[in-house]
This record gives sequence, structure tokens and C-alpha cells, in this order.
Amino acid sequence: MMERKATAMWEGDLKGGKGKVKLGTGAFEGAYSFKSRFEGSGDTNPEELIGAAHAGCFSMALTSALVKAGFEPTRVKTDAKVFLDKVNDIFNISKVELMTEAEVPKIDETKFLALAESARKDCIVSRALTGVNTTLSAKLVG
Repeated sequence: MMERKATAMWEGDLKGGKGKVKLGTGAFEGAYSFKSRFEGSGDTNPEELIGAAHAGCFSMALTSALVKAGFEPTRVKTDAKVFLDKVNDIFNISKVELMTEAEVPKIDETKFLALAESARKDCIVSRALTGVNTTLSAKLVG
């Protein structure tokens, strides 16, 4: 079993406090706060990190699916939007939108779209977020 680590430290009260997140590898460390999470200012936030993880995981899953199907992608770029909604005073991640563009020689659009949808379902992060509506927009470029 593989293990991945991250650390979060919070100091102070909820609205005036501040926090730091750090990946176990040391590849990223960043500040977060109530304002960055719920008012969209400044630093990072947990939802943004989930979006980065989902975009990265999906890009790798799509690349894997393409290679297994006999195609050699030149590049796969995925953006993720994570939507945070408040219902009855409770915040929830209500939706994740994945938008991917891929340059894949010798593939037709129908096959590409089928592989992209399969990768959306099979991506490890997608499976971890099964309670969240995840949509996909996939486009061949180049």
C-alpha cells in the first residue's frame, strides 16, 4: 500500500486565523485563510488543491487510456473548477467541472470522447469524489 502525506496547521479563530498546508514531499507549501476559502482572496484553499489533484489525476488517467488503446498523445491539459455551495448554513463541494484539451495524432473524435469519459470514471480522484457531480468537457486540438 502506498502512503501519501500532507500537513495543515491552523492558528487562531476561524475568521481571523490563518493556516498553512504543506505536501509531504515538500513540493508545495502555501498559506490559506477564511478569506481565501470563502471570499476568494489571496492564498490557496482546500478546494483549489482538490481541483489540482483531480486535474492531474484525470490527465494521467486519460493518457493511460489513450496509450492502452494504441494512441500516443502529444499532450493532455486539464483545468478543473471546484464549486463550493452553501445550503442550510453548510458548505459542500457540489460540482467539479473538468475541461481537457488533448493533442492525439491519428484518433477520431468519437473514440477520443469515449476514452475521455472512461478516464473520468476511472480516475482515482474521481472515484474518491463519487458523492460529487463531476462533468467533463473534452476537446481534441492540434
